Amino acid sequence: MFESILFYTLAAFILGFGVLVVTARNTVHCVVFLVANFLCVAMIYVMLGAEFLAIIQVLVYAGGIVVLYLFVVMLVNLKRGPDAAPDRRRQSRVGFVLAAVMLAEISAILVYSAARPASAVAAAAATPLQTVGNTEVVGMLLYTDYLIPFEVASMLLLVAMIGAILLAKKEI
Repeated sequence: MFESILFYTLAAFILGFGVLVVTARNTVHCVVFLVANFLCVAMIYVMLGAEFLAIIQVLVYAGGIVVLYLFVVMLVNLKRGPDAAPDRRRQSRVGFVLAAVMLAEISAILVYSAARPASAVAAAAATPLQTVGNTEVVGMLLYTDYLIPFEVASMLLLVAMIGAILLAKKEI
């Protein structure tokens, strides 16, 4: 009974903070409400017994991603209107080529996943993992079955970091 009350209370807080993130006028307040939202989600993870996910939620999202949001809010001048003249340094062809490369990578992952023999998947599912804790199970799955999506996500984060550095830098 207590767990149900706690769950519905946290769910109401998550919905409320989500609405406040979208409706708040001050962008810094939006980020603060987003942090509160992420912390409530981490509490739900703790209730579900997924302590590793709760710690990752706090460290990665409530820590790193929100700091990145705050840097963007501080770097972008929100009071300045859009520029009338297009930027000459803008390289839309390079963007289209990079988008095509990302589409090809995602397509290759989907083809690889679909072409994977069903017997190998069944054999992998039939063998029990010899690990005990939550963290070990997540680590084994992350570096065996989900290695390619993990590497693609790391490449996307690297590209996003390089893009943020280039946007923040005044002269290239």
